[in-house]
Amino acid sequence: MTRLSRTFGFQSVEEEEREQRIRRVFEAVARRYDLMNDLMSMGIHRLWKRTLVRLAAPRAGQCIVDLAGGTGDVAARMAAADRVVAVCDPSVAMMQAGQSRGHRHVQWLAGTGECMPLAGASVDTITIAFGIRNVTRIEDALTEALRVLKPGGRFLCLEFSTPWAPVRPFYNFFSFAVIPRLGALVAQAPEAYTYLVESIRRFPDQRSFKALLEQAGFADVSYRNLSFGIACIHVGSKPAASAGGAGA
Repeated sequence: MTRLSRTFGFQSVEEEEREQRIRRVFEAVARRYDLMNDLMSMGIHRLWKRTLVRLAAPRAGQCIVDLAGGTGDVAARMAAADRVVAVCDPSVAMMQAGQSRGHRHVQWLAGTGECMPLAGASVDTITIAFGIRNVTRIEDALTEALRVLKPGGRFLCLEFSTPWAPVRPFYNFFSFAVIPRLGALVAQAPEAYTYLVESIRRFPDQRSFKALLEQAGFADVSYRNLSFGIACIHVGSKPAASAGGAGA
């Protein structure tokens, strides 16, 4: 298992406690989560998500799931009347915040990355933006994604990663000195944003996460750095000849 499964930020915890604490984090920040994303990234997260959606290339007739999709900002970019687009997230509070915004043609499913309420080989594309590091067991979540994807279906993951060395001093200062203070001022949840910053530091770097995708069984795995490696999009496909994933 990766080093995240028994951690909460820089603390060591049991898996069940990790899951409960993360649920509380997102309950605490749900109402102002998108505003905080704008402030923390100076709006750049919107450009990153547009790139993710462009690479996902949603089209008519597809079934698309935005895993850990929270308030639905990514799903809304992919949604249209001629396809099925669903948010799958364990946080009801986050999804309720998204539903209140009236996103059209977006469905909402309660489920974790490790156990999606979807039949095997039923989904064309899975996207996940800044959510994979919050699942309890990354390897299990990747196996589950492979299960629900159709053969040839794609998994696209946008996540914070390891930035290039020249930008790390500024990035570290902003992360540890500025973001928790923004969390206290804007979201009244400094502890939540301290966790989110610390969880980024524990997340595997670009090559290590690429290896995890390959070990899970994904093919044609590649990654694309964004903003000097501060964020990264990983893409993998379910092998067309894969026999796994049938059934509920």
